Amino acid sequence: MELQERLGELQAQGLGVAAISYDSQEVLAAFAERKGVPDVPLLSDDDSSAIRAFGIYNHVAEEGIGPNRDDADIKADVAQYVSVFGANPMIVGTPFPGTFVVDREGRVTSRFFEEFYRERNTAANIMLKLGTPLSGISGSSGETAHLEITASQSNPDITVGSRFHLALDITPKANMHVYAPGAAEMGYRVIGLQLDTPSFLRALPAEYPASEIYHFEPLDERVPVYLRPFRLVQEIVVEGDPESTARLAEIDALTLTGRLDYQACDDKVCFNPESVPLTWTLAVQPLDRTRALQQ
Repeated sequence: MELQERLGELQAQGLGVAAISYDSQEVLAAFAERKGVPDVPLLSDDDSSAIRAFGIYNHVAEEGIGPNRDDADIKADVAQYVSVFGANPMIVGTPFPGTFVVDREGRVTSRFFEEFYRERNTAANIMLKLGTPLSGISGSSGETAHLEITASQSNPDITVGSRFHLALDITPKANMHVYAPGAAEMGYRVIGLQLDTPSFLRALPAEYPASEIYHFEPLDERVPVYLRPFRLVQEIVVEGDPESTARLAEIDALTLTGRLDYQACDDKVCFNPESVPLTWTLAVQPLDRTRALQQ
């Protein structure tokens, strides 16, 4: 379980961790033993009082077994917020799953919720969004005539609904620059990661850092570029529909392939566009019945 593995890093940043679930103490104890999470507090909220207090009680679960359960809109909500397999009384009491960040005074400072009940941000993904990233899992590294490139990933493994990220740390070599978003309008190739994603993965728009304007004197052009070391982040969602779940159940590991496309220039010459092949490897973990709400 990622929270157990990342607990030391989170505590070093002054964060405590607790997971709240509507499951009974017995169910949570069995989960902790099975998954090996002795240090993360798993809190049983079997009457859903804390879930209601946070305002995240999943009312759709009740509607899905209520008198209007055959209504088309309720069926659609159940598939999105409860289960693609329909509602049943055992699910009543669950929260809309997500993560809260609370300060020392008990005030919620950030929250992360998804539009599909199976999706979950990893702790590493959340900390990246908060601006205090956890250490990534180092991947391959290499260089071209223009750049030094190091690949990493937020998590070593994924499961149904995981939201994780891949990262590329890129250092232009001396006197080199590469093109940032906005430069395509001037005919240059913007640096970017192209992934060959299987159908059960969904790549979100890549996150680019702020660029700077470079005056290319030979053409008297001013274009957005990266001159200094920077990081590209690609967030990915593991789909949670039945077809994707079935496909994931058939594999133990996943190798993602892709390429980094870019065009580099120095202060005199613009070089031909380049493509660098890249790979990431992730273990695939089976979906567990107990999915606690991270607080």
